Amino acid sequence: MREIKTAYRRLARKHHPDVNREDQSPARDFAQIALAYRTLSNPEERERYDKQRQNLAWKSESSVMNSNNPHARRMRRVAVQRRWDAAVDRWMEAERRENQHRTQAVFTTVSLFLSIFMVALFKPRIWEEMGDIGRLVVLTLFVIGLCHIALRIRDSFQRYTYKATDASSVIEAEEHTTKPFARTTASAFLILGYAVSFGLGLLASKYVYPTLLVDMAFFFGNKVRPDMLFYPPIAVLLVDTMHTVATKIDSY
Repeated sequence: MREIKTAYRRLARKHHPDVNREDQSPARDFAQIALAYRTLSNPEERERYDKQRQNLAWKSESSVMNSNNPHARRMRRVAVQRRWDAAVDRWMEAERRENQHRTQAVFTTVSLFLSIFMVALFKPRIWEEMGDIGRLVVLTLFVIGLCHIALRIRDSFQRYTYKATDASSVIEAEEHTTKPFARTTASAFLILGYAVSFGLGLLASKYVYPTLLVDMAFFFGNKVRPDMLFYPPIAVLLVDTMHTVATKIDSY
């Protein structure tokens, strides 16, 4: 009974409609999972279900697939092989998708912290040197990059974080066993990483600017300006786009 309950909680968390709001199929899967749990956890329903399975098995004993002739045995081997191949293909595809999502989460986070560090280090004067059209392009890319980062962070939070609250449902009770980080911890990591990256960039600029960048003051500044906020999302957008294109090219 404990194994049934554990399996139900794991599958219910994975296929719950609240976790897969953009897809309608998990709602049907969740209803089937709930029905299966009610059937298997109720002794009377379980007995009725077992009898139905026995009746179906008895009726199928006379079929060609259950005979002992060579043709039937070959058909059974082919059917079993197909099921195993399909199961392996599904597992490999699921593993590939999981690795892809994990890589995206790490790549986006590292790109964000690195771009913040570089902007704080060099303090590019792109905004000051551009006209109205150029500034409009920068603002557009900034908005797109900001939305891109927000979507990536939301996807990563849904996949790898859980709410650190008192469990009030099966879903919340099991999330911490399958997701590695609390949502508050992940949020604190992003905020702290942003601050540390910016601080390290400012610290390094005190040593780099007087020796290397002073001769390029027309492009690199030495003061913190509001327009510096525009550049990290744009850098992450460009880097993620190039990484996605390179990944697709390698997969062909």
